[in-house]
Amino acid sequence: MDQALRSSLKESKMHGNEYLPLGTYWYQYGPGEHVIDCHWHEEAEFFYCLQGETMFQVDTDYFLVRAGEAVFIDGGDIHAAHAHGEQGCSFFSLVFDTQLLASAHYDAVQENLILPLQEKKATFPRHIQPHPPGMNVLLEQIHAIMQCCNDKALGYEGAVKGHLYLMIAGMTASGQACNRQAGSRSDSFKIARLKTVIHYIQENFSHPIRLAELAALIPMSEGQFCRFFKSMTRQTPMDYINAYRIRQAAEMLRNPDRKISDVALEAGYDNISYFIRVFRKAMNCSPSEFRKRLLEQIEA
Repeated sequence: MDQALRSSLKESKMHGNEYLPLGTYWYQYGPGEHVIDCHWHEEAEFFYCLQGETMFQVDTDYFLVRAGEAVFIDGGDIHAAHAHGEQGCSFFSLVFDTQLLASAHYDAVQENLILPLQEKKATFPRHIQPHPPGMNVLLEQIHAIMQCCNDKALGYEGAVKGHLYLMIAGMTASGQACNRQAGSRSDSFKIARLKTVIHYIQENFSHPIRLAELAALIPMSEGQFCRFFKSMTRQTPMDYINAYRIRQAAEMLRNPDRKISDVALEAGYDNISYFIRVFRKAMNCSPSEFRKRLLEQIEA
């Protein structure tokens, strides 16, 4: 499995393009692996579990997602997940800009369906399960979207939009829409704090990062900060920093001309032996073995 494809926190990449602003992804992970490290993006996302179980976090909510169930993530929501149980998991992800559904002119569809979704006044349930019946219809539509994106038959773009419209209309008609605009002020404050810290890590991962400077961003004492960070991400600050650095290193290793020692330094490790040890723990192989696998995939 190519773990280097995991998205960085506050993604800057565009999902799809300006003509079709959506991205589709299929992933498979082993038992206990971090499926999605804590991050957020402006686009909305459907996560559909194909096999196994995944422990999912959206903002401050945690829930177990089983095969045949889905998660909806509003744009801007922090989310993370890891494989649960002994089986591992596989999933399909659809990341899309809700502007994809906007009307060219202000009309009833825009006013009654799309704006409430964008403003989180009438959005999808976070955890979509087979029951009640209305939820099962949503899952069927997600499965249909997945099939369209996999086949990419001529005109599939229209089919994907059509399924999304049907999902929003069905959710609204069945009274299953959720109002998340008026969320807890306490939760919103926690999420804003976490975003501040994680953005700082993203911008400064190539340099030494001290616990004290992260705690000062909030501000909190170091002890309070460690408890806060772990309660929000289920990782210690150092575990998170290492995971982020290794993801960046894995991306750099895609360039066969870059020396592993240079990659280590740019990823924030001035000790090559420590870098190799941390990389092996995270990726189940050494940096040189990881690069070799990438080259074999390209040549296959």
